[in-house]
Amino acid sequence: MSNESVVSLRNVTKRIGRTTIIDNLTFDVPQGEIFGFLGPNGAGKTTTIRMMVGLMSITKGEIIIKGKNIKSEFEQAIRHVGAIVENPEMYKFLSGYRNLIHYARMVPGVTKERIDEVVRLVKLENRIHDKVKKYSLGMRQRLGVAQALLHRPSLLILDEPTNGLDPAGIRELRDYLRYLTRTEGITVIVSSHLLSEMELMCDRVAILKQGKLVDVKLIEDFIGSNDRTQTYLIEASPDEEIIEGIRSMAGVKDAKAVPEGMEVITERDRIPDILTHLMKLNISIYGARAVRQSLEDRFLEMTGGEQIG
Repeated sequence: MSNESVVSLRNVTKRIGRTTIIDNLTFDVPQGEIFGFLGPNGAGKTTTIRMMVGLMSITKGEIIIKGKNIKSEFEQAIRHVGAIVENPEMYKFLSGYRNLIHYARMVPGVTKERIDEVVRLVKLENRIHDKVKKYSLGMRQRLGVAQALLHRPSLLILDEPTNGLDPAGIRELRDYLRYLTRTEGITVIVSSHLLSEMELMCDRVAILKQGKLVDVKLIEDFIGSNDRTQTYLIEASPDEEIIEGIRSMAGVKDAKAVPEGMEVITERDRIPDILTHLMKLNISIYGARAVRQSLEDRFLEMTGGEQIG
């Protein structure tokens, strides 16, 4: 991954009539990352993506892609972009290969060798000459990605790419996108309502609410896996007096009883001392583990429990 930004949004605003859909959005998307776009229904994710690819005008602000302004230098900016907004559109009566050839005719410089290369990249070699109407939804998604990659873009934008995919297809797409960023250096922007999948897929996520940016962080910063202080679940049954004693130990921020035993907020280095203390008090211990907050927990906390979509 690089610190160089492939995409920069600066004070981007979209109004339709008197309604503000996107409100003063500013963030950067670094090179070589999978960047997740999250938000409740109506938060403005698809609107922002449509502005990025020139399908919707920008009321105020600017979007810069590889140093080119999408408003004033559209052709130079969009040549760096491959995108699937909503569902990939294909000619179902043609084979996957004929679809790619048809698209390649509209893009200068795409050779037969490049078509064969992207077919291998998306692992469709064995089915590329079958008609698209015989493809599963996952195969159509992969063919759509192949089409978006033909012209060697620096940026791949996917709006809800996991829609309709089964768990195996979702995992396949996730692994493929990670492969692209690691081996090709491509930056991926992806929106999805599957929070658990975004947690596994993305390097960084941005959360929108009512058209405004709530926050943008690395995944591990969102879920607190880099924090020295964490919550630990100790499977034991100490009484309230013992819990009060643990709460007063050095380095312990809090301790409380929970149905599974006891939760302690402390640094990892303090856990051996706490367990030793409990054993000296003849408290039976059945397990101890860190309780990691999920991306879903953080999302609901930051958006007030609004439904994602």
